[in-house]
Amino acid sequence: MRNLFRFFLIIAFLGAGPVAGAQQAKKIPRIGFLGGGSPSTAKVLLDAFHQGLRELGYIEGQNIAIEYRYAEGKEERLADLAAELVRLRLDVIVTVGTQATLAAKHATSTIPIVVGTAGDLVGEGLVASLARPGGNVTGFTNIDPDLSAKRLQLLKESFPKVSRVAVLYHGGPGGDDEELKETQAAARTLKIQLQPLAVKDPSQFSGAYAAMKKERAAALIIFHGSFTRFHQTQLVELAAKNQLPTMCGNAAWSDAGCLISYGHDRSHQFRRAAGYVDKILKGTKPADLPVEQPMKFEFVINLKTAKELGVTIEPNVLVRANRVIR
Repeated sequence: MRNLFRFFLIIAFLGAGPVAGAQQAKKIPRIGFLGGGSPSTAKVLLDAFHQGLRELGYIEGQNIAIEYRYAEGKEERLADLAAELVRLRLDVIVTVGTQATLAAKHATSTIPIVVGTAGDLVGEGLVASLARPGGNVTGFTNIDPDLSAKRLQLLKESFPKVSRVAVLYHGGPGGDDEELKETQAAARTLKIQLQPLAVKDPSQFSGAYAAMKKERAAALIIFHGSFTRFHQTQLVELAAKNQLPTMCGNAAWSDAGCLISYGHDRSHQFRRAAGYVDKILKGTKPADLPVEQPMKFEFVINLKTAKELGVTIEPNVLVRANRVIR
């Protein structure tokens, strides 16, 4: 009887071995993160994304893995970086910006892509519609062109005597052209003369700012995008050096020294993007997740910059700010 008991005990032990091993070797989800900037320019967004994941029970290095790829301001690198992520056979790719999303979409039509923030996804052909994306792309789209009039209006209200405003933008995919059209339409209504200046390379920055001063621009609007965001510090410093009160696309710019900013809360979007990743990992198809537009907006004023520029924001504008940097 004792030998028979030992026999069954050995069989049970051998039978449990593979199961225990299988449990230990359970595959954890792998996410790719693709951006046109750098780890430092994406830090705020990544912090929000990680927070969203933690709220859903995901801890990087424990039950989820993330592969990071950054183009470091060189958009021509995005295609190779996207292809590199696809070769890793990831479960989901999260993107920052229109160019990064286009590169990821070109690299794969099967791996789900969650857009943390980007321009007009419908206009760029990345999704069929907001309600029914239709392919492997979903996430969050910006509405910067729709905010153009508001930004120019806030700038005019802050400095009523301003009549000539320069606009610095990169152009290309992402909605800059549409945003410029909307800004020009608003300028006609507000009787403001615009000076659009496209910059394709950092070597053009100094020349662009010199052109602003030559044409006596009294203020500046910088369009937000992966390219301008990567070179944010240099662009803000040049604006201060040239004594130009500047309106920028979101709070991250004001935190970096831009005088005024108005735009959607991108951190809020990236926290929500973690929820999209969670749903996809649990079996939901990207095509069944509607693309969301921004729901939370921030108007920020940097009074430190105002003091350095020697300008005063109109009190009726100051009290409307969601946040004032002192």
